[in-house]
Amino acid sequence: MHICYLSLGSNLGKKQANLELALQEIKKDVGEVLRISSIYETEAWGIVSQDHYFNIVAEVSTPYFPLDVITKLLAIESRLGRIRDKKWESRIIDIDIIFYENYLITTDNLTIPHPFLEKRNFVLEPLNELNPDFIHPRLRKSICQLTAKCTDASWIKKQ
Repeated sequence: MHICYLSLGSNLGKKQANLELALQEIKKDVGEVLRISSIYETEAWGIVSQDHYFNIVAEVSTPYFPLDVITKLLAIESRLGRIRDKKWESRIIDIDIIFYENYLITTDNLTIPHPFLEKRNFVLEPLNELNPDFIHPRLRKSICQLTAKCTDASWIKKQ
């Protein structure tokens, strides 16, 4: 079994229900959800003229390797109604692999650790809640250190 951290976000429809449904699908298709952060309401990142997001981070134990995990996550997003037209557009659900153990992966379809995580409060705050001492395998800093140094000026509110 392998431990991965997933970031989930929603800013369309019933946001909390979308997150809960995505977690149910992750449990069925990807693996055991070990821990879930609090829900954080956040300002949209990238295109700020959108409705606010609800974001969480989940710690998941999975028997699958990263490329299989991302394939399963994309299928879950699609089943839940995710439409991919433009980058950073509003979405019913977004699920990203943030970390997969200490793996460093760069392919056309997947980068682990997630390439923008140290620049995003909506990922760092819930991740810091779950595992502040986890060391980013590329940056060699703890999540707590990355959170303290993050320059993201967008607001974030724990629900």
